[in-house]
Amino acid sequence: MFVLESLPTVLGTAAVAPALLILWLVVAADERPGPPAKIWTAFLLGAASISLLGIVRAPFMSLLAAPENPWIAQTLHSLFGVALPEEAVKVLVIAAVSARRQPFADPMDTVVYGAAAGLGFAAYENLAYLVLHAEMWQSLAALRSVLTVPFHGALGIIAGAYLAIARSGTALGAHRHHRDWARISSRTLILLGPVALHAAFDFPLLILQKNPDIEAATRLVLGSASVLIGLSSIAFAARLVRRVGRHHAPRTDLARERLGQLRRMWALLVVGGGAGFAGLAFVLTSIHHWLLNPDRNMALVLVPIGLVSIVVGIALLVVTTAVYILGRDRMRTTTHGFSSLPGQG
Repeated sequence: MFVLESLPTVLGTAAVAPALLILWLVVAADERPGPPAKIWTAFLLGAASISLLGIVRAPFMSLLAAPENPWIAQTLHSLFGVALPEEAVKVLVIAAVSARRQPFADPMDTVVYGAAAGLGFAAYENLAYLVLHAEMWQSLAALRSVLTVPFHGALGIIAGAYLAIARSGTALGAHRHHRDWARISSRTLILLGPVALHAAFDFPLLILQKNPDIEAATRLVLGSASVLIGLSSIAFAARLVRRVGRHHAPRTDLARERLGQLRRMWALLVVGGGAGFAGLAFVLTSIHHWLLNPDRNMALVLVPIGLVSIVVGIALLVVTTAVYILGRDRMRTTTHGFSSLPGQG
């Protein structure tokens, strides 16, 4: 166990595994899962979008340095230093991935792209936190996998859902007499909703971080408020998923059977991607450990394990992708079994 914990491989797996699991759960909730390549693209771009945070945050640096009041300073930092830059880059990823849509594309696809972008961001951020605090990575990984990673995914879902609602107009439940207001509010909430929830979640945590000597009762209130906001955001995202998804539920037994096949394929894709990532990280870090550590015997034994994991992951990805590509035309023949209108059977 000491050897495993000494390798960054375990940190990488602990950081990425929760995001992949939650991504599969979101895809499984989709009645017609979208193209795997676009969902993986959203996941990877979500992780890469962290590199843009400095650019987005730059215009607000003077504002963040201005206030002397610590409460105002933390409010501005949580809003303009953390929430707005992070949610802005996620929205850019979601909009970019979902830009080329088919004329009658399923709005749920945009929700899944939002979840993938948010979870990709969370996976990279999670990895950075675990590496930075390697001495307490077990407890930190458990805490972040329960709340922080799902929270980032939920914010991506919220942005994607409001983008889908804005594009669909009244098709997703908006009343016909309030069409203009529904369109304006949905477009506003694409960014404003996630930013507000993210800032509200981070503000109590920043106060606790900057004031370690704060009294116990206040610490309990602030910590509870942050947890409550995080869990409420996740619940709200689940509600939006149901709202968008129920308009595209399968109406025939054949469609439900094909849906089950798609979900099983996606489960294999997630397992294959996770196995490939873990294997690659295992090989690279084992080689690094072998080069730096005089006691090299264990590292040499562990490399084949990583190679086997890579082979298994690639095999799952290739075989499942081939089955999907070869069978997608047959699956499309069941599109008559899906309906976006509740009254149709």
